Amino acid sequence: MVAVVAAGVAYYLFTNGNVKVDMALKSATLYDFKVKGLDGSSIDFAQFKGKKILVVNTASKCGFTPQYEGLERLYKRFSDKLVIVGFPSNDFLDQEPDKDAEIAAFCQRNYGVTFPMAAKIDVKGKRQAPIYQWLTNKSLNGVESSAVLWNFQKYLIDENGRLIKHFPPKTDPEDPAIVALID
Repeated sequence: MVAVVAAGVAYYLFTNGNVKVDMALKSATLYDFKVKGLDGSSIDFAQFKGKKILVVNTASKCGFTPQYEGLERLYKRFSDKLVIVGFPSNDFLDQEPDKDAEIAAFCQRNYGVTFPMAAKIDVKGKRQAPIYQWLTNKSLNGVESSAVLWNFQKYLIDENGRLIKHFPPKTDPEDPAIVALID
């Protein structure tokens, strides 16, 4: 009986909205994650050890879509110490309805994106991807809880795979506050 009650309490404590959070993520760093890339390959975050990582949920039909330009400039400017990983998501007003191959072509054709792009995922709700559970839940990342408010919300990770902080969608990728934390 005690085990059943403990399991219920654990479920309650580690639930983010209606998303059942994987308690194994509690001791994780971003380096513990692997995700599928837009091209079907695997993106293993462990390969980025020693660099800061900017994780951004993206969409092709959003008012913030031009931020791809700033993200690409930031990626090139700090390529020796920063990796940017884009996560296309259709969670906000159907602003990323395309399939992975179409998203990749759009990003390359319109913005010359060269930073890694993950396959389309859910960044909120009942099907929230584990990496976004970690990013948005203080009990997992140890820093802060944050709902993903819209496309192009940014999460900056330090060289050890730990969350530094998040930035709202309207924050320009080259905002001095972001640059100062990278440089």
